[in-house]
Amino acid sequence: MSKSTYEPAADRYTNTVGYEHCGKSGLQLPRISLGLWHNFGDVDDQDEALRMIQFAFDHGITHFDLANNYGTPYGSAEKNFGKILKDNFSSYRDEMLISTKAGHDMWPGPYGDWGSRKQLIASLNQSLQRMQLDYVDIFYSHRYDPNTPLEETMGALSDMVKQGKALYVGISKYPENGTPCLINQDRYNIFTRHIEQSVLPLAEEHGVGVVAFSPLAQGMLSDKYINGIPENSRAAHSYGFLQKSQLTLEVIDKITKLNDIAEKREQSLAQMALVWCLHQPQVNSVIVGTSSVKQLQDNIDALKNSTFTDDELWRIGELG
Repeated sequence: MSKSTYEPAADRYTNTVGYEHCGKSGLQLPRISLGLWHNFGDVDDQDEALRMIQFAFDHGITHFDLANNYGTPYGSAEKNFGKILKDNFSSYRDEMLISTKAGHDMWPGPYGDWGSRKQLIASLNQSLQRMQLDYVDIFYSHRYDPNTPLEETMGALSDMVKQGKALYVGISKYPENGTPCLINQDRYNIFTRHIEQSVLPLAEEHGVGVVAFSPLAQGMLSDKYINGIPENSRAAHSYGFLQKSQLTLEVIDKITKLNDIAEKREQSLAQMALVWCLHQPQVNSVIVGTSSVKQLQDNIDALKNSTFTDDELWRIGELG
C-alpha cells in the first residue's frame, strides 16, 4: 500500500448518506457508518481496505468504528487504519469521527479484558498508539462487567474525556438497566429486536443516541442462504458467530418471504434490512461491515428507498 495522492470528492457533503444528531447532543452521525471488525486486519486485502475507506469518505461516511481487538491478529485493524489515516487523510482528521472500544479479550492476564479502570485506560492508550492519534472521537466500554463497580467503569470513561483522549464516550451491549450515557451501541436487526422493549424508549426519554450494528444478522438477512449454504460463506465454517444450526427451515422460509417483500420494493433483502433499522427514529446510525467497494456501494444505494408503508412494517414485523 503506497503513499497516496488521494483527494476526497468535492461533493461528499452534498452527494451524501445524510446525518442525524446523536440523541440530544450536538454530535452528528452519518446514517451509515463503516465498521472495521472484519476485512481490515493483516490477513486481509490492504488495497481493498484503502479503497473502501476512501469510497466511504467520498460519500459522506465520516464515522469509522473500530475496537482494540478488531482484525487478525488483534489490534491489526487499528494499526492498518492508522497507516491509512497518516498516508491519506492527515489533512482531513477533523472531518472524521473515529471510535474504538475495549472490554473483550485483548492481551493475557487479568488486565486484558472486561471493564476495570486499569484495562480501559491502558487499552485506550494502546489504541491511540496503534492509530497514531492524539485522541478518538468516541470511546466505548465494549461490554458490561458484572465484577467491576459501574462507578469505576463510568469514572474511567469520564477521565478519558477530561484528559482529552476521547471527545465522547459511550457503552456497547450493556444490559437494559438504564446506565446513563451519551451513545449506546447495540445489536439490532429484523431478527434481533430486544432493544425495542426498553433501550429505545429509554434513549428517547433521556436523549441518548443509538448506533446499531449487525443489521444483516451476520449475513442471514440477505439472499445468500435462500437456496442453501454456499461454500466459504460464514455459515459454512465451524467457527464464527453464524452457525449452520441457526439456518433452520423455518428461518430460511422467513428469509425467503422477506426477500419477496424486498423485491417488491425494488431492493435486495440486504438493502431493505439495512434501512429497516433506520425506521426507528431513535436509531441515528447503522454500522455496516463490507468486504468490497461494491458491497459498500450497495449499502449506500439502500438509502434511495428508506421509507416503509405501515403494511410493509407489519409484514416484516411478523417475520422477525
